[in-house]
Amino acid sequence: MAQTAEDIRQLNEKIQQAAQLTDRIEKEIARVIVGQPYMVSRLLIGLLSNGHVLLEGVPGLAKTLSIKSLAQSIKAKFSRIQFTPDLMPADVIGTMIYNQQTHEFVVRRGPIFANFILADEINRAPAKVQSALLEAMQERQVTIGESTYKLEEPFLVLATQNPIDQEGTYQLPEAQVDRFMLKVVIDYPSRDEEHLIIRQNVLGQKPAEINQVASIAEIIQARQMVRDIYMDEKIENYILDLVFATRKPEEFRLDKLKPLIAYGGSPRASINLALAAKANAFIHKRGYVIPDDVRSISRDVLRHRIGLTYEAEAENVNVENVIDQIINKVDVP
Repeated sequence: MAQTAEDIRQLNEKIQQAAQLTDRIEKEIARVIVGQPYMVSRLLIGLLSNGHVLLEGVPGLAKTLSIKSLAQSIKAKFSRIQFTPDLMPADVIGTMIYNQQTHEFVVRRGPIFANFILADEINRAPAKVQSALLEAMQERQVTIGESTYKLEEPFLVLATQNPIDQEGTYQLPEAQVDRFMLKVVIDYPSRDEEHLIIRQNVLGQKPAEINQVASIAEIIQARQMVRDIYMDEKIENYILDLVFATRKPEEFRLDKLKPLIAYGGSPRASINLALAAKANAFIHKRGYVIPDDVRSISRDVLRHRIGLTYEAEAENVNVENVIDQIINKVDVP
């Protein structure tokens, strides 16, 4: 149904009021975490879009603290799963155990039964454990024995990967990586930010406690408002152009990329670009999507959905280079 200018104006006013909750959350998390606003904003985009986030960065960049602080800010249940080569699927989702007193099998729920899951170093666990987690991510439910249990909302999985130590790891297959809405690459803090981090951690002061500044009900309501944000057909076509340029670059005057790309973004890339762009508009208190919303999140949505050929590796072309060329070449509405 087409929206009139008056509909969009009213929606904009509603969004400006509702989006204040993201300001409260970001401000509260900033009391504990220094220098990672980009990571926090991507976590919020995943949360508002009902999508999971894959984080890649060296140890010590506050990945665990960020998602734990986000959970505390809305008083949600948080679980951390340290993935190791000896982990079993039952260690993640739970299992049936025999109760000798009642002579019955009872369900022991695993750490997956939480609102926020930190899957630490997901590539350390074998494929069957990765599959158990990714099935729960996709279906939002877990089967133990003969019973199926629905997972609570909101349900956000933050999986981390260490990019420098690949010995003894199990690389996630492309089909499973595709289930993550965003792949966010985290960099080191600046010199001034790290100076502040030293002071906070060396002076022996008691760490700041995160207070609840939003509720789960507010988050669920905000998710619905994100989906209601207006997206013009020109923006939809812009998203399609970006994704199709990863599949058929020669049709977008990007002939040089054709031998470098083995496969492009799936339809999930188009869906997630649209949802993440709407969430970004919500965070910026707008009831409508602009091209900058799409451009700002396109790297995080596309970087794990484009496969490069051996020729690209031989020419030292990485996926960031490919995405930048596509963004710069595709016409902006």
